[in-house]
Amino acid sequence: MQTVARGHEQTDRLYDRAKRVIAGGVSSDARRADQPLFVDHARGAELWDVDGNRYVDYVLGQGPNLLGHASPIVAEAVSAQVSRGVAYAAQHELEAIVAERLCRMVPSAELVRFNSVGSEAVHGALRLARGHTGRPKIVKFEGNYHGWLDPVLYSVHPDLALAGDARHPAAVGGTAGQPRGGADDLIVLPFNDLAAVSAVLEDCGDEIAAVILEPLLCNTGCITPAPGYLEGLRELTSRYGALLIFDEIISGFRVAPGGAQELLGVVPDLSAFGKAMAGGMQVSALVGSHEVMGSIANGTVAHAGTFNSHPVAMAAADAVLRHLDENRDAVYPPLVAAGQRLMAGLLDSAQRHGVPMLVDGPGPVFQSYITDQPAVTDYRSFAACDRPAMAKFHAGLFAAGINIVPRGLWFLSTEHTDEQLDETIAVADSVLASL
Repeated sequence: MQTVARGHEQTDRLYDRAKRVIAGGVSSDARRADQPLFVDHARGAELWDVDGNRYVDYVLGQGPNLLGHASPIVAEAVSAQVSRGVAYAAQHELEAIVAERLCRMVPSAELVRFNSVGSEAVHGALRLARGHTGRPKIVKFEGNYHGWLDPVLYSVHPDLALAGDARHPAAVGGTAGQPRGGADDLIVLPFNDLAAVSAVLEDCGDEIAAVILEPLLCNTGCITPAPGYLEGLRELTSRYGALLIFDEIISGFRVAPGGAQELLGVVPDLSAFGKAMAGGMQVSALVGSHEVMGSIANGTVAHAGTFNSHPVAMAAADAVLRHLDENRDAVYPPLVAAGQRLMAGLLDSAQRHGVPMLVDGPGPVFQSYITDQPAVTDYRSFAACDRPAMAKFHAGLFAAGINIVPRGLWFLSTEHTDEQLDETIAVADSVLASL
């Protein structure tokens, strides 16, 4: 078991080199760190950095690598397609094959459009909602992340001094450079508060095009909706003629073959999928009912993109979705069991060492919190957790070769072994003892 990280000379050298030519030294703000991770190679549930340090990986590319790193299923499909062509700017059979499988697997999918990344699929969903309903306003929830584009980068993890009253949060921009008035057609509400949604729809329901949310809130902890919450949103949006949009970029194909909507039993009008859909290749999908997607089909709402249904990415999606669909009983129960075993091990260690820890999530993805609160149900309770202690926990794990998302989120893959889980629990026990 790796207990002490080796040197970081090559990492430091590469970071210095990157900072000279890449703004900030990293290509995504999510990778900012005092010493970013520079990976040499990865396989299964492990990766190795440029200094030869090994890590058991629970980040998995921020979730896409459900089948592990360098999955032969993905590698073989991608290699076969590359020799047939990379970009066509034309239709091909694979996109129809993948769309047909999506329509079989996902409860809300009757028609499909493909994009490259999740932010695009969400952007398409919001444009479609406004174009289809003829209404301007969108309801989103504090703590939900729907991509980095201007119209939705509000109140993800806002400064509470700016966010205002918990029942009526202000829309807090996420970056300099967002256009003035960008939030004029955005209504931000607290997550898991059905009464707040009902009040807004009663007040201005004829202006609201859609309500969008992560049905399993994975960008702020891993928060499960309260009993009846999603069902209530479904009933309210239908009553007032607004669309219900599920952002399943993280939860899709990870928590169940048909995503969180299958797991939780509520069917939205539109859904956005990505990440685990193609095992690490860049593809996303906007799916929905014939009625709503018809506004794209007939050209009323524009949807385009040079790399939409990219042949290589679609080859990966075909291989991954076929594997998940045809082997669902062999994939998902062990994946859930592995996650729940790890959750139980963390909680047991925390209790023995007197660390106030909560763990929450379905297993294939879950969150560890350090908090005295009995539950984390929304952004405000997430913000009240002991985040400095979580930062120490993350740092201790990382130094000993366990890689998790810094805020405490864990992704499981089908390739995590019992030995790796045991190693992880032993390292976590040591780190928790030192907190």
